[in-house]
Amino acid sequence: HSPEREAAYLLVHGICHLMGYDHIEEEDKMIMRAMEEKILQSVGMTRDEVSLVSDETLLTLARTARERSYSPYSSYAVGAALLSRSGRVYLGCNIENASFGLTNCAERTALFKAVSEGERNFTAIAIAGGSGESPDSICPPCGVCRQVMAEFCNPKTFKVFLAKSEDEYTSLTLAELLPYGFDMENLN
Repeated sequence: HSPEREAAYLLVHGICHLMGYDHIEEEDKMIMRAMEEKILQSVGMTRDEVSLVSDETLLTLARTARERSYSPYSSYAVGAALLSRSGRVYLGCNIENASFGLTNCAERTALFKAVSEGERNFTAIAIAGGSGESPDSICPPCGVCRQVMAEFCNPKTFKVFLAKSEDEYTSLTLAELLPYGFDMENLN
């Protein structure tokens, strides 16, 4: 477990004891575990490393990240929410530069942030972009972002959610977005 997840579990475990739950007898242990799970789920965690972040939550977080975009040149704001296998979500936005070539996409911002903090395993990313308050079309990741995702994500299982509107989105795998991607196997 990550230190954050372990600290949360220990806190919930202690609270259950204070509430009168115990785990000496097997039946009591099962009841206490169920209460721990219920409490952890209410804050988006489980005892295991399984994530409870829904697709809809990830898409909402991508729209939130979009609001942080620095896009004075294109006026095209993009936000991304990257879900790690540990259950942590990393947000990223596009950050433009007057030279354009130095602009960084939202997807890579989220990935680089996560990797710089030690994450290496990811399950999904949600992307929301466009001009104005409500984009009316999906914002697929550029080729560079697809290639960077391929470095850290399993193309067959990694999900990419592309927001069209608050209620509408497209879901693809990375393999569908990047067929015949270049990876370390190509270097052998």
